[in-house]
Amino acid sequence: MRHTIPPDRPVLIAGPTASGKSALALELAETQGGVIVNADALQVYGCWRILTARPSAAEEARAPHRLYVHVGRDQPYSVGHWLREVAAILKQGARPIIVGGTGLYFSALTEGLAEIPPTPPEIRAEADALRAEAGIAALRAALDPATAARIDLANPARIQRAWEVLRATGRGLAAWQAETGAPLLPLSHVTALVLAAPPDWLGPRIDRRFDAMIAAGALEEVRAEWPYWDAARPSARAIGAPELVAHLQGALSLHDAVAAAKTATRQYAKRQRTWFRNRLKDWQILPPPGATP
Repeated sequence: MRHTIPPDRPVLIAGPTASGKSALALELAETQGGVIVNADALQVYGCWRILTARPSAAEEARAPHRLYVHVGRDQPYSVGHWLREVAAILKQGARPIIVGGTGLYFSALTEGLAEIPPTPPEIRAEADALRAEAGIAALRAALDPATAARIDLANPARIQRAWEVLRATGRGLAAWQAETGAPLLPLSHVTALVLAAPPDWLGPRIDRRFDAMIAAGALEEVRAEWPYWDAARPSARAIGAPELVAHLQGALSLHDAVAAAKTATRQYAKRQRTWFRNRLKDWQILPPPGATP
């Protein structure tokens, strides 16, 4: 498959965490040319390198990389922000190789994105307060049926976003999405690949990678971020960060924090696999080396 990818078309590479997406993107950029564009919602934050498995400085030197670590820990950043930045990159003319594990970015890129009014700060504060007092279940229960059937109900951030849209506009997120505009990169214009890594291959890989993160200084990275820590920020969703913060707070031993982070990573990979299977049905499946989907 890698040798049959047309060198003159944009490439999209989706897949669960630790499945080898970045390595494939770098291989294509070096052998065929192109600009690697990040499509991971957490690799945009400047406070994380190790925990989000961002490409290393040596890897970034081998090919152009865009949309990595350019957002502050407390800055708002949405799929709309990302699409506007991708549009600017496309206008520069270089062949994009867009890689990441945030499925919503890819669906918005290839299917279009509804122009939803921004959430007023007071609505976000209301959502934060309700979530803190009654839990994410209270926000979930208030969603309209069409939206509840469409979004990932295992993702608290998606639930809160849908609640805020409904509260701010009086219309459900699903209704807004029904008015989606033209996509920036239709599937017919790209080579769209999804790495379908099976759990028995991916699980041990996830464990080894997190051990390598710890050895590379992940705990020190979290320690440096700890004075600014706010669990409600989108940047705090980096897997491993809450668990290592709990260790620094004395709530978990390092052993237990690492074990919890590995479990959270496996659970996240499972959600990604399910999302890709349901939403990227027209993409080409590319098994990682040594694995079959």
